[in-house]
Parts: sequence; C-alpha cells; structure tokens
Amino acid sequence: MEQRNQSRVSQFILLGLSEVGELQPLLFWLFFSMYLITFSGNLLIILAIVMDSHLHTPMYFFLSNLSFVDICFTSTTVPKMLLNIQTQSKVITYEGCLSQMYFFMLFGGLDNFLLTVMAYDRFVAICHPLYYMVIMNPKFCGILLLACWLLSVMDSLLHDLMVFQLSFCTQLEISHFFCELKQMIQLACSDTFLNNLAIYLASGLLGVLPLIGILFSYSRIVASILKISSSGGQYKAFSTCGSHLSVVSLFYGTGFGVYLSSTALRNSRASAIASVMYTVVTPMLNPFIYGLRNRDLKQALRKLFS
Repeated sequence: MEQRNQSRVSQFILLGLSEVGELQPLLFWLFFSMYLITFSGNLLIILAIVMDSHLHTPMYFFLSNLSFVDICFTSTTVPKMLLNIQTQSKVITYEGCLSQMYFFMLFGGLDNFLLTVMAYDRFVAICHPLYYMVIMNPKFCGILLLACWLLSVMDSLLHDLMVFQLSFCTQLEISHFFCELKQMIQLACSDTFLNNLAIYLASGLLGVLPLIGILFSYSRIVASILKISSSGGQYKAFSTCGSHLSVVSLFYGTGFGVYLSSTALRNSRASAIASVMYTVVTPMLNPFIYGLRNRDLKQALRKLFS
C-alpha cells in the first residue's frame, strides 16, 4: 500500500557524476575552480556596470541581472556537490532536495526569459533606434524584469508543489549531482501523469515560445542590418548584438544537446555529465563572451581595476 512521502522519505542519495573514489579529488578541484571563475567573473560584470554611469542603459541593466542570475543558478547545485565530495556524503534531505529543485528551475527559467528580453532590447535598438529610449524606458524595463521573475516563480513553484504531492518508495537514489525534476518524478511510486503533462506544457509555453521570440527578433535584426549600405555600418550594428547571440547559442545549444543526448543514450549518469555544460560551463563562459566581445564593457572593467 502506498504511503505519502511525508511519512516515509526524509532524504535522498545524490550519486553524483562518478562513484570512483580516485576521481573525487579531481572533481572537487575542477568544479571548485569553475565555480570561483563563474562567481568572480559575473560579479565583475555586475560591478563594472554599476560603477560606470555610461553603462546605465537597458542593455546593461538586463546584462547585470543575467550575471546575478547566473551566479545564483550555479550556486544552487555546485556548493552542495562540493560539500558532498568533501564530507564523503551523498545525502540530501527531502526538504533540501525540494528547495534545490525549486531554485534550480527558478534561476534556469530566469536565464531563459532574460535572454528573450535582451533579444527584444536589441531588436528595438537596431530596428527602431530613434524610439529606443522612449520604448525601453526605466519603467518598462522594470516591468519586463518583474514579468520574468513572476513567470519563473510560478513555473518552479507549480512543479515543486506537484512533486510534493508524490509518494516515494524505497528507491531513493538520484543519478545526478543535484535534484533534477525528471529524476525526482522517476523515483515516485504514485501516478506521475500530471507531473509529466505539466513538464511538457511548461516546456512548450515557457521554453519554445521564448525561443521563437528570440528567433523572430533576430530575423528582423538581420533584415535591418542588410539594409545598411556600408559594410562598416553593418559591422557596427551587428557588433551590438554579437555577444548576446553567442550567449543565446551557447545556452540553447547546450540545453538541446543535453536533451538529445539523454534521449539517445537512455543513461542517467551520461545525462548528468552532459548537463554540466548548461549548469556550470555556460554561466562560467558568459562573462568571457561579454567581456571579450563588448568594447564598452572592456573599458569599464579596465576602469574598475585602475
């Protein structure tokens, strides 16, 4: 007879990326280094934007928020993984697992929505330059940011509450380095039809629609750039959105890559290893992409260190 999760489950076991003991020190220092780079790199982006008044524009406002979200996104998973390796314990409490899953979906969703808003910002800047500051006024930027937070909070809270209603039996091992939604659902011994339905609907509405919005924005941007007669003007226009396009390609490319690899391999451990790309590597690379490709940001970073 099924029993509710509150009466039977107090903790889960995170199996991590590898159970080979000799690899644990290597994994610890590798992920510790990547976490430090991610944290410091994104923090420098935020400080450079805050300290330089020339960067107090809508584009950099959203970029600073993206950097903050990337710090939080990585901080939901990596510190716990490092702690488990250091203490040689794979245990995470039931409450801790639900909390980690909630914040992971929250900041992952925010990444998605912020990239969409940033694409719209570039669309307005290039396609309607004369009305840019009128359209992207501080109040409207605040509304867009608030909408990103509200959508992410509602989506992650919905999935978290639905998992809370599930019953779990004796198999409590998660073949991942964090509490991932699909892994949690697979461990349930009660009916998960509604959970899977919610995942597919949310993926369609909150995943595919923002991507369509980004693609539409860039199709209009490319069309506008091609109308510019001089090659110098085209390069200048494209350079303003090159960094964002690189980050979007990295974010969605790694996300779809993980989805396709998990579908093809049918191996939870292989899927966990592949997910490192979008959970750790992508937030780590974002500051380098913007710092190296964006001239204004490079100047602001030089001022910060001078």
